[in-house]
Amino acid sequence: MLNGLYVITDDRLTPKDSVLASIKNALDGGAKIVQLRDKISNDEQIESLVLDIQNICRSYKAKFILNDRVKLAIKLQCDGLHVGKSDYENIEFIRKNFKGILGVSCYDSIAQAKKMQNLKVDYVAFGSMFNSPTKPKSKTIPLKILSQAKEELSIPVCAIGGINNKNIDTVMLQNPDMIAVISDIWKSNNIKEQSKFYSNYFKRISNEM
Repeated sequence: MLNGLYVITDDRLTPKDSVLASIKNALDGGAKIVQLRDKISNDEQIESLVLDIQNICRSYKAKFILNDRVKLAIKLQCDGLHVGKSDYENIEFIRKNFKGILGVSCYDSIAQAKKMQNLKVDYVAFGSMFNSPTKPKSKTIPLKILSQAKEELSIPVCAIGGINNKNIDTVMLQNPDMIAVISDIWKSNNIKEQSKFYSNYFKRISNEM
């Protein structure tokens, strides 16, 4: 089931020499999904890292998602793959050849999300919800897009972009299935406790529903 805290690695905040320890801390804190987002290495350089992270996630019964690298995800039979608009034209090919969880960034477009749902993707992400420290050029979108997406789509919805423990309340009012967090997890002095904050938040919301 795709829900809960979704952590995404960052080349600067989770460098290769510490990324596995950081991920373990986030998983110990209750993260349900981990995405490896590496924009500086080639496929060969991260192949063993991908397999290591996938094995760690499986040991925690969490989902592992690889960002953007379609060929590598297919080759290694990763548990999941997340792509953006540069791969919109390839979604049918990807879906045919990749059997794992497939997620797509839809930014602020419900229409695009519906198209992706029809092409059998497993979840869609919307954002940036707020100004993002890791993607400062990303435009922010209205929060109501999340609640609209929840009403109009049958697949899980993920919120991403600038989410932190001060604005989480306003995001959760829109009822997303997943919250993707980068800076507010990895910049924390205690990754495990910060992850636990978000995980407990989800549990509390679920119990209130």
